[in-house]
Amino acid sequence: MFTGLIEGIGRIKGIRRSGGDAVMMIVPPPHMAGFKIGESMAVNGVCLTVTRILEGGISADVSMETLSRTTLGELGPSQEVNLERALRLSDRVGGHLVSGHVDGLGEISSKDQRAGSWRIKIRVNESISRHMIEKGSVAVDGISLTINTCEKDFFEVNIIPQTQMETTLLRKGMGDRVNIETDMIGKYVEKLLSVKGEARVSASGIDMDMLMKHGFDT
Repeated sequence: MFTGLIEGIGRIKGIRRSGGDAVMMIVPPPHMAGFKIGESMAVNGVCLTVTRILEGGISADVSMETLSRTTLGELGPSQEVNLERALRLSDRVGGHLVSGHVDGLGEISSKDQRAGSWRIKIRVNESISRHMIEKGSVAVDGISLTINTCEKDFFEVNIIPQTQMETTLLRKGMGDRVNIETDMIGKYVEKLLSVKGEARVSASGIDMDMLMKHGFDT
């Protein structure tokens, strides 16, 4: 489990493919030294397990499933990635709960600077946007962000100067793809209602009328 608060920017040292799987070698920043074999880390929002400690870096196995559902298969040597180590239960949760299990891919369609911040518009399909709400949380390449606006085929987020410095998001260009993980709470609520035999939530998403109807009160 992660928080979506990126700890540092790492660099891909190399990727070795074997069949449909791959082994990814990553050089983390110096302040993130001390990884142990078997621990979890989020790489651009994708939960991976450290399998080897290398000189100056670490390696992780990446399955065919992960390569097919995320942007990790598009990475190459020297490219930078967002890194976060697993959450300690004693830590403050400064972002939101992020599992590192990517729901799908988004595509950056616009970037506009507004004073010191940037507003980024990301296109997604409806199976992803249905679990988003305005002012809710989303993880984009592992970064915990607040949703400013969301529609059926896109959402917008604001990137403050601190996030610009600590992550790779503004280095992405128009048309670049990003890993998207929606807030797990909305998905659990939808699943709970469907298991109870209630009417399934429509593709328009979860709203206050629907929540109040099923016993969720403010």
